[in-house]
Amino acid sequence: MDFTNLISDRMMEVKASAVREIFKVASQPGVITFAGGMPAPESFPAEEIREAAMDILTNQPTAALQYSVSEGYPRLREQLKERLTKKFNIKMDQNELIVVSGSQQGADLATKALVNEGDGVVCEEPSFIGCLNTFRTYKAKLFGVKMNEDGMDMQQLEKTLKENKNIKMIYTIPTFQNPSGVTTSLAVRKRMLELAQKYNVVILEDNPYGELRFSGEDVPTIKSMDTTGNVIYIGSFSKVFSPGLRLAYLVFDKGIMEKIVVGKQATDVHTNIFAQMIASYYLDHYDMDARIESSRLLYKHRCEWMLSCMEKYFPKGVTWTHPDGGIFIWATLPDGIDTQKLLAESVEKKVAYVPGVAFMTDINQVTSSLRLNYSTMPDDKIEEGIKILGALLASKMN
Repeated sequence: MDFTNLISDRMMEVKASAVREIFKVASQPGVITFAGGMPAPESFPAEEIREAAMDILTNQPTAALQYSVSEGYPRLREQLKERLTKKFNIKMDQNELIVVSGSQQGADLATKALVNEGDGVVCEEPSFIGCLNTFRTYKAKLFGVKMNEDGMDMQQLEKTLKENKNIKMIYTIPTFQNPSGVTTSLAVRKRMLELAQKYNVVILEDNPYGELRFSGEDVPTIKSMDTTGNVIYIGSFSKVFSPGLRLAYLVFDKGIMEKIVVGKQATDVHTNIFAQMIASYYLDHYDMDARIESSRLLYKHRCEWMLSCMEKYFPKGVTWTHPDGGIFIWATLPDGIDTQKLLAESVEKKVAYVPGVAFMTDINQVTSSLRLNYSTMPDDKIEEGIKILGALLASKMN
């Protein structure tokens, strides 16, 4: 069948995630991959999840295998509200929470509820490819705002908001940003919230890495400072528990609860209830904070090791970020080196990364940056891969 004239307009301009496409190559035998955004397999509580599954299927099989409510498993929602209040100072009196099928769905539901075709969404430049594609599928107009060492450039943000009257949303990953690893300062967070209130736009605060800090001081979430309902917050179990369970949560002003829930019902009815019950069981019977602390220690070691290898093997003229947490480092080469074109040569040498163009609002923009992930490879593979990549970069810079 010829689908040429049948594909919807909203999907015509959307390209497959570069990260997912690189996965296909990176999964080949012998490839050292720094391309993924995956947590370390060692961090998965497999035995505890097995115990939870057995207990649930023994004692609550019908609840685990039947349809459930769209808002989420009641016990899990209660636990999450308590955790958000205690750990992130996010008050729930004027907010509501639903459980979603991964943070990607949280972004999709927020966009579905608020953004019309042609409306503007401001994004950090660079930003997370998954959400950029979400905004593109709703035919939003993307406005990239450059990232500084302390977060999104506030002067450029205000100029963008002032000159474009149809902007509905500001998308930000303020803590250990994907892909840069940068953490937005408290001053920038406060200013962003002030601008959102001034120009009547929503901030979509995506926080999948916030609990993975291994150095420096915690910075309050933007949502914890929100008294006007301008912030929609996404939290996730993927990086601290298990990405395969596809569990995340969306926190937002009670005024849009109905539209968010209807939007979810139109997508998948409800999030996997068995997975929700497993997460709830874990929170009731095990120490989630201790589990996260073990991940922090592992990522601290691997981040510091990768940074030391980059210092040793990367040629002069390459710069990179020094994250205080999360799972990514952003490296920048001299202008004129296209990391998209360079990727093919790197893969031939059995090393994979994600080229910077994947994270830009303009997918045709030539970039000299790349994203490196340090969470999944052991020390010997990190050193081997960085050494190979460093030699390749040096050959292009001579």
